[in-house]
Amino acid sequence: MIPMPGQSHQGPLPPLTEQQRMLGQELRSHVQQLAGQIGERNVFRQDRLAMAADYIRTTFARDGYQVGRQPFEVGGIGCENVEAEVRGNQRPDEIIVIGAHYDSVQGSPGANDNASGVAAMLALARAFAKTHPARTLRFVAFANEEPPLFQTKYMGSRVYARRSRERGEKILLMLSLETIGYYSDEPGSQHFLFPLNLIYPSTGNFIAFVSNVENGFLVRQLVGSFRRQAQFPSEGGALWGLVPGVGWSDHWAFWKEGFPAVMVTDTALFRYPAYHLNSDRPELVQCDRMARVVSGLQAVIAEMAHAQK
Repeated sequence: MIPMPGQSHQGPLPPLTEQQRMLGQELRSHVQQLAGQIGERNVFRQDRLAMAADYIRTTFARDGYQVGRQPFEVGGIGCENVEAEVRGNQRPDEIIVIGAHYDSVQGSPGANDNASGVAAMLALARAFAKTHPARTLRFVAFANEEPPLFQTKYMGSRVYARRSRERGEKILLMLSLETIGYYSDEPGSQHFLFPLNLIYPSTGNFIAFVSNVENGFLVRQLVGSFRRQAQFPSEGGALWGLVPGVGWSDHWAFWKEGFPAVMVTDTALFRYPAYHLNSDRPELVQCDRMARVVSGLQAVIAEMAHAQK
């Protein structure tokens, strides 16, 4: 195990700030649109997948971005990754990618998995739209993370990361926002497998930063930054990539292309009772707690975007 810097927040959460209350409403609106109005969205529901992509493009454009599209096909079905970029004003070739997959698994409206991650990505894009970071920030919505395309060449993040490698892009960090909207203060609500259950909390009220051992220094950096700037429980794990769950999102695709990548997650199936079920609906997503996480991530990303190393 690689020890994490600082201390996870303990005790009652402070009152929400006015900015966090507004952020919670924004996140709720995105989750409701994606999971409540559009619902199940994947290559088996191509019309819904296209509606979700259109919603993301429209949201980016509304916030003033020139929207980029990366179309590709899966068995004759059109898919696309959608991106928006804030160009760095000092080191523009150094890129930080903040990404989330917008598809849902078959049979599920995918509110927490992963409308919550997309909502966070869209809110962060809006927050940085008028800023001037030293490094380039790139906000990306990926198609096809869920089975049966998971960890195949048709996974949207794999298509994107492969193009980045072919272009010779210098991606310093990819943050995968994956299932970040469910928390519980009930003892025993967190269900890690052995031996992780001996190391991490058994109460599922924290946000986790997760990567492989090779990216341990980045996990430490992110956790340390989050703990300095956010009053919310947090854990970090730099683990072997074969440990169940460690590589189960879009960060895996960036690992495969040699880029450093970290997942931010509520731990999904190790906590969330509606994981990959039809019951994964907007009412289960806790947007007030998610707002605390996203406001903390905003501070972390701002720090990373201006860091000298």
